Amino acid sequence: MDLSAIVPTKTVDARSMACPGPLLEAKKSIGLIKIGETIEVQSGDIGSREDFPAWCNKVGHELLGFLEKDGYDSFYVVRKK
Repeated sequence: MDLSAIVPTKTVDARSMACPGPLLEAKKSIGLIKIGETIEVQSGDIGSREDFPAWCNKVGHELLGFLEKDGYDSFYVVRKK
């Protein structure tokens, strides 16, 4: 899947937050979109690369993946429930 072609329903800028900030922002924001829609969470915290897959596995959302950008990562999560 070409992640760069995804147009998220909501983008969350958590680039300035340390762990667990980006994940907490994702948890808050996922409830603001409909099932089947996608959020993009921008994170400058390297720990998010482990946090997001674990969270999605635990709660049942789909992590499409992440893109490395200039100094941060963009994670793409589809709300499943």
